Amino acid sequence: MNDHYFTQTPQSEHKPAQFETGYRGHTLLFDTDSGVFSRSGVDKGTQILLDALPDSLSGTVLDMGCGYGALGVSLKKANPNCTLTMADINERAVTLAKQNARQNGVEAETLQSDGFSALGGRRFDLIVLNPPIRAGKQVIYRMFADGAQSLADGGEMAIVIRKQQGAPSAREYLRKLFGRVDTADRSGGYWVLKCAVPRAALPNDNLKESEAQA
Repeated sequence: MNDHYFTQTPQSEHKPAQFETGYRGHTLLFDTDSGVFSRSGVDKGTQILLDALPDSLSGTVLDMGCGYGALGVSLKKANPNCTLTMADINERAVTLAKQNARQNGVEAETLQSDGFSALGGRRFDLIVLNPPIRAGKQVIYRMFADGAQSLADGGEMAIVIRKQQGAPSAREYLRKLFGRVDTADRSGGYWVLKCAVPRAALPNDNLKESEAQA
């Protein structure tokens, strides 16, 4: 079966798995399955992004493209005062994210959503994103643009991308969307980009042109 982790309804045979990990003094247990990203453990990019985030978070947090919830659940466990929403296009991943939030004792809203489509224009203080690189640049850059329009005043979007998978060009595109784009970390071949102060929305035609040039 030719499923990808960004498939809406995976058809691959279930292969349940479970692993234990830690984050800032907390032990977490995650259930995973075939048809989701990084089934065997927290991927390197997600771990680097987690380590690059502040020690203390509050407000509303969106884990966009949450997979089985490794990023969002870890953040909520370490920051119980934040309000967590997790969203992914992958139905199987969203089911796992809900289950993993519950079994790790954190409250979270989980949504199946193609990018930001199911969020209804809501705004967040922090958006975290380990983008689905295999989905292609057009999909990823649309997520960046929609993320820029989904930040609350003073909010920030934190993104992790491998340098070899387009981090430098992604940073240039993000500078078209945000007044501030900081490279917060470069380690292990990954860049963590922290973006704030969204610019005015680009018209669709200009957005497509920017995607093609980036």
